[in-house]
Amino acid sequence: MTDLAQKAAAEWGLAHARLQFVAGRENQVYRVSDASGDHALRLKRPGYRHSIEIESELLWMAALDRAGILVPRPVPSLRGHWMEQVDGHLVDLLTWMPGQTLGALLTESTDAEAQALFHNLGRCMAQFHAASDAWVKPDGFSRVAWDAEGLLGEPPLWGRFWEHPALPAEDKALFEDFRAKAAQDLRRMGSGLDHGLIHADLVRENVLVSGGRIGMLDFDDGGWGYRVFDLATTLLKFIDAPHYPKLKDALLRGYLGVRTIDLGALDLFLALRAVTYVGWIVPRLGEEGATERSHRYVATARSTCLRYL
Repeated sequence: MTDLAQKAAAEWGLAHARLQFVAGRENQVYRVSDASGDHALRLKRPGYRHSIEIESELLWMAALDRAGILVPRPVPSLRGHWMEQVDGHLVDLLTWMPGQTLGALLTESTDAEAQALFHNLGRCMAQFHAASDAWVKPDGFSRVAWDAEGLLGEPPLWGRFWEHPALPAEDKALFEDFRAKAAQDLRRMGSGLDHGLIHADLVRENVLVSGGRIGMLDFDDGGWGYRVFDLATTLLKFIDAPHYPKLKDALLRGYLGVRTIDLGALDLFLALRAVTYVGWIVPRLGEEGATERSHRYVATARSTCLRYL
């Protein structure tokens, strides 16, 4: 894959730059460094996203950057394109964002510092939603939809969570009951929920703090959805932490200080976010560490679904 990355980097005049592998799941990501600075080279997994979806993602990120939201900025290739195709792989190049992830910062933060981080993240999230609303989308803009069908339909975006092969019978029944009740409740309240472009994956690894500013990474799963889904995604990973109520309060206060949102559906979306991970892990069960992660995802989904029902 490194040979492919070097070939791809050449499309941006970086054939002789230093490459460092950073991450690999939906994208193979390399840090590309030379005298001009650092960049993030992303090699897309074939078939995961259509070219129009990736082009739309890059247009969206560029618009957010112009609006003052701290996100990676697309860099045009030597041919003036934001995306190139190299040996069957769609490739793009983004500016490199320095800083520490939210997860890394939290390991060395006091409770007060953690609450301040979450308050600032809430503000940033609200500003991001507002900027996404203000942006006039170009013709042909296309991203995935985290709507009722994308979350609970026959082919959910992240898989049929109620058919996880290792589910005990009682969990399978629970998730089927939750799916039916959640679909009913979404139909009832859906038109009243704040809807628009969302990041959809604002976990601690995708939130970066740089120079006191909060930035957002990895828009690969971003698309149309309910705004409360972004809040639920951030909160879910901390739901069992002893200081969760204070982190939740700080995040929501930060958000509400910038724009309004109906939080009555937050418990529903915490459960919806939890079950998506149960579906997501199924095609990855053969990977190292996947069994442990699967147990953890199912346990979290079980508790959130029971709480909601």
